[in-house]
Amino acid sequence: MTRASAMKSKTLRIDVDLLARVEGEGGVLLRMTGRTVDEVQVRIFEPPRLFEALLRGRSRMEAPDITSRICGICPVAYLMSSCHAMEDAAGVRVDGPLRDLRRLLYCGEWIESHGLHVFLLHAPDFFGCEDAFEMARKHGDVVRAGLRIKKAGNAIIERLGGRSIHPVNVRVGGFYRLPTREELRALLPEIEWSLGAMGDVMRWARALPFPDFERDYEFVALRHPDEYPFCEGRLVSNKGLDIPVREYGDHFLEEQVPYSTALHARLRARGAYLCGPLARFNLCFDRLGDAARGAARDLGLEVPCRNPFKSILVRLVEMVHAFHEARRLVLAYEPPDRPFVEVPLRAGVGHGCTEAPRGALYHRYSIADDGTILDACIVPPTSQNLRSIEDDLRAIGPTLVDLPRRDATRRAELAVRNHDPCISCSTHLIDLRMQPSRGQDPEPSATFPRASRPRTT
Repeated sequence: MTRASAMKSKTLRIDVDLLARVEGEGGVLLRMTGRTVDEVQVRIFEPPRLFEALLRGRSRMEAPDITSRICGICPVAYLMSSCHAMEDAAGVRVDGPLRDLRRLLYCGEWIESHGLHVFLLHAPDFFGCEDAFEMARKHGDVVRAGLRIKKAGNAIIERLGGRSIHPVNVRVGGFYRLPTREELRALLPEIEWSLGAMGDVMRWARALPFPDFERDYEFVALRHPDEYPFCEGRLVSNKGLDIPVREYGDHFLEEQVPYSTALHARLRARGAYLCGPLARFNLCFDRLGDAARGAARDLGLEVPCRNPFKSILVRLVEMVHAFHEARRLVLAYEPPDRPFVEVPLRAGVGHGCTEAPRGALYHRYSIADDGTILDACIVPPTSQNLRSIEDDLRAIGPTLVDLPRRDATRRAELAVRNHDPCISCSTHLIDLRMQPSRGQDPEPSATFPRASRPRTT
């Protein structure tokens, strides 16, 4: 048998049989014959968590605290999307210093979430390290700086939210308690230190090796007239979408796939799309602050950037923006008279969408006239990106054939880890099997050691 014919018949199977923290448990399968991709699945097999059903019959005031338990890494996103939807149902807009405090709270979440992803979950891939502990032995200064930078984000959340994990100080209409000027200004030393440290991190990041890979994504993100988006704006895309948040259901659809308990979202008109840092960067680059745009130039990032492997750089740019925005908001803070605005009881349907670190997070609630939740719909960034993650694996598949088995496995892992910090730790749990066709000598199966399965609340 010639090498060419053997190549055509060889089957490459990359099988992630157990993922931790994709809103539960799941796996990934990539199966190829020669250079033809036969099957790609991102499989979520955790039993449904039923948050939407759990919300029915509860008070609208309970929704932020309940939904924030969906994710311990991005609780602020769930708090904010829920509050915005409830306020929308009542025809209320929160503005002024309360809006600024919400924006500051979101800065903290972007910093801590992006910091976790960049320094502990994503960067080890680029250095051939199994985990952050191995990377720390080789790049200890960067890991230590990253942990301190992440801690600065956690401190912002704790100061405004009462605690850094699942904050409890956020309510429909605002907050339960306002911080004093002195309490916020106490955050400035670590913000200033982190801004200085980000310069060293940028120099380190410039040396990261990136695969030569691009895809023609449809990017979807909020776009605000004046700001880089956190909590407000219209949903736009690079292929013509431009709608108010309340029209989300007219343009997006969630569908069940047979191998997953997670729904897959798509645009009704065109199919798969991508939300998250890469989408925000491409759609809202002109809304970034001067320092963040300068950081992008220093990292060699240009618009459009269609290489998903460079999302780690985009997260660093967004961290620079979040630190500068946080400093501005702290220095400008003037406590309002009350910690919240009144949100009157009114029957209606409310829509909210904010930019979680991983992408647009949409909430919709039907509210009775006594404030009881009649129906709820929550669409997290992960389910919106699943089709694009599968398409990335489908596109990168042919390039894996010529790589050594271990390198092919790591490249497939990295293609998944590009998009979602909540699944980053899980894709180390991979078996890669080269299955020969009939008549060929079997190649030994390469089963890599399984890490203990980390669980994040």
